[in-house]
Amino acid sequence: MIKMILAEDQAMLNSALTAILNLEDDLEVVGSYESGIVAWEQIQKQVPDIALLDIEMPQMTGLQIAQKINDEHLSTKSIILTTFANKSYFEQAVAAEVAGYLLKDSSSDDLISAIHQIMAGKVLYAPELVQSVLSGIANPLTVQEQNVLAGIAAGWTTAEISQKLFLSNGTVRNYISAILSKLAAKNRIEAVHVAQTQGWL
Repeated sequence: MIKMILAEDQAMLNSALTAILNLEDDLEVVGSYESGIVAWEQIQKQVPDIALLDIEMPQMTGLQIAQKINDEHLSTKSIILTTFANKSYFEQAVAAEVAGYLLKDSSSDDLISAIHQIMAGKVLYAPELVQSVLSGIANPLTVQEQNVLAGIAAGWTTAEISQKLFLSNGTVRNYISAILSKLAAKNRIEAVHVAQTQGWL
């Protein structure tokens, strides 16, 4: 059973999310709170598997809770649920090592799927949010990552990229994994599209 605490100051959304999540056989909301400070107190007491956190709440924000969870080395995984594509918020979430940064208007099925993936060890950031935040900021890719992505854009295979850039296949795969993560891309084609759209390729 995956135990969760929900911190959301909009009462209607709080109740709706709690009801939806509790319908799942392997999910249980063990507490839902409209105050950030109360949610943090309960997280310390119960140490749930997941903390679903709104950003803007009274007394303590979801980002502050996520940072405290990280600072205290709790086993709880933080998931930020937000409507804000805000660069500062996103940077704070990454610094707090949140496991998920998701949109509130995602479907309940997407949220439930995300919870299961995060419990399996994945880190999930909504691509729409990441790309919005990335817009207008410096290229996050290193020179070698750009070279690898240029090879992908040219239609080269991993083996061809390896040969042309004098890298091992494993190193190329590591670069590709880093590129997908930095650009919040699901696959190589999407990574090329994001980089070209931003003028980084």
